Amino acid sequence: MERITAWLHERNPGLDGPIAPDEDLIEARLIDSMDFLEFIDLLESLSGRTIDLQTITIDDFRTLDRIRERFLKPSEAAKA
Repeated sequence: MERITAWLHERNPGLDGPIAPDEDLIEARLIDSMDFLEFIDLLESLSGRTIDLQTITIDDFRTLDRIRERFLKPSEAAKA
């Protein structure tokens, strides 16, 4: 999560302090449409998996907690 929060701070230089795990990143405008594909690329790099854009919704990116749960936890298939 450190790399994700660093990326968010890089894109939002006026952002001071930590980002709460349940803060709505979309409502707070910490992720915008201009940077969204770059953010997807970052998540793919960190997770080592391709993100199928057909299977995601904007809610998958609302909070750091949801991003962790949706993209950074090991998949069930990988555990087997």
